[in-house]
Amino acid sequence: MARSMTGFSHHDFVTTDIQGSIDLKSYNNRYLDLSVSLPSWLTKFEPRVRELLSAAISHGKAEFWLRARSLGIPVRAAADISAAASVATALREIARAAGISEEISLANLLAVEGMLSFEREVDEESLWALLEPEIVKTIFDFNNSREIEGSAMVADIKAGLTRIEAGLGQISRYVPEIEENLRRVVRERFLEVMGVATDDTRILAEVASLLLKYTINEEVVRLAAHVASFHATLAGTQSPGKKLDFLCQEMNREVNTIGSKSMLLPVSETVIELKDALENIREQLRNIE
Repeated sequence: MARSMTGFSHHDFVTTDIQGSIDLKSYNNRYLDLSVSLPSWLTKFEPRVRELLSAAISHGKAEFWLRARSLGIPVRAAADISAAASVATALREIARAAGISEEISLANLLAVEGMLSFEREVDEESLWALLEPEIVKTIFDFNNSREIEGSAMVADIKAGLTRIEAGLGQISRYVPEIEENLRRVVRERFLEVMGVATDDTRILAEVASLLLKYTINEEVVRLAAHVASFHATLAGTQSPGKKLDFLCQEMNREVNTIGSKSMLLPVSETVIELKDALENIREQLRNIE
């Protein structure tokens, strides 16, 4: 199923030891670009989070935020005694040099980074067993939102394909007329120049040469084949965006060639309709994973 590259999911959760929320959203991007934001005491899980996200998202810029606070997980505080003594000595020296008589306080020491450190005493695997299901639930909801939006895009794309197929049918009906017009024009010109001494063999040779140059039958056949391949890819390929974009380029090439060869006004008008339908399809494809 085709998915949109844009999506969003928010999930609040409470477990035995953790309470928090998870946000996941994504934007259009040609390649996969993951941004993961975790609380400092959970940063050890970033590789695991990235692995889960990479398995679920193929393209796009995805931003993941996890906010959490512990519920009952014991915290161990540690003081850097040696650093505190050194800092206290340095502060007293600064006070004496500046002529300040004020005594060094505990607040002065704690204001210096690194005096105290905190570490949660937690079993890593047990904690991940609590977090992983919540992350998986968030990703599931995120992909569900992308599939809903992707379904709407596919409907628009199919409408564009219907326009192309209708235009292709109209152009196909003009192929015999184009070839007949070539034969008529060549014969008339030969008669103007050579009169009754017209050589049918030369006329046939000239017609064959012009048919190679101006007939659109091959382009019509290739365009029909590309449309059929587009339908099949859209229906059966996971993350079809890149292949569909390539098929769009091929279809556009055939349409341009038909337009450059066109000798009939109705064909030229239909080519404009085909180009408009293709452009609408390509606009939608820019947002499909």
